[in-house]
Amino acid sequence: MHKNNIHKSGYDFSVLCEAYPKLIPFVFNNEYQTHTIDFANPEAVKNLNTALLFTYYNINYWEFLDDNLCPPIPGRVEYIHHLEMLLKSSGINNNISVLDIGTGATCIYPLLGHQAYGWKFTATEIDRKSLQQAQKNIDENKLGDKIHLRFQEDASQIFKGVLMQSDKFSASICNPPFFKSEEEMMQATTKKLKGLGKNGDVIRNFSGKLNELCYKGGEKAFLHNYLYESSLFKSNCFWYTTLVSKKENVKSMYTSLNKLGATKIKTILIQLGNKTSRIVTWTFLTKEEQKKWNS
Repeated sequence: MHKNNIHKSGYDFSVLCEAYPKLIPFVFNNEYQTHTIDFANPEAVKNLNTALLFTYYNINYWEFLDDNLCPPIPGRVEYIHHLEMLLKSSGINNNISVLDIGTGATCIYPLLGHQAYGWKFTATEIDRKSLQQAQKNIDENKLGDKIHLRFQEDASQIFKGVLMQSDKFSASICNPPFFKSEEEMMQATTKKLKGLGKNGDVIRNFSGKLNELCYKGGEKAFLHNYLYESSLFKSNCFWYTTLVSKKENVKSMYTSLNKLGATKIKTILIQLGNKTSRIVTWTFLTKEEQKKWNS
């Protein structure tokens, strides 16, 4: 984990339960006499992540429907910390503004990014109910002047329709849908639950609507649409970035980005426990344009 990730040493359940007592019923001692929760229980997972926000990020309200995706806070803030290093290495230290593609009902990246580094955010979403809940999470935490939402009317588009020619963002971020279909998603969930020692009915422990987890053609199709549309707004973001869960998708991304005129491409590896993920980043700005960005 990133050196700035305060969750790199695991969870202190005594601290979490004191800050957020609703977590208490879900905590128990495992066979090693260590405090933990049942990570196959969606309600337990939701309460754990809410407790993390209450305890460490000064987020006092965070609600969403049970069928919305519940993001694991340590992994989400890991992206934010690596993005901060990327921006700093590019000389971008002040007035940072980030575009979050597909923020979901939880609005988690804007909440974490603002609380951790004071960044401003514009966040997009294709689902109106999710957008309404995201706005409530923003308003209840009194962040309406720091985080702004935009509705994407066309689910087949990513930047088109929400990104205006006058917009200027330090970076874009995105956590793409992973699966081609609900069937593929349920197969992956079954495998994950078996790894947790659970059998029987398949329940997604992090929940998630189909539009949050599935995209026609899967992650690769989404990513290449994301790459193409980013090339239509070359000067609107200094860095375009996205999470990529499948290593095999990276090579084709580099090939496409070179064809689209990216001037620099970089992959940042993320290690979370036994899971390795990556952030692929690129810019279309020339060296001269990069130097003038903050001027």
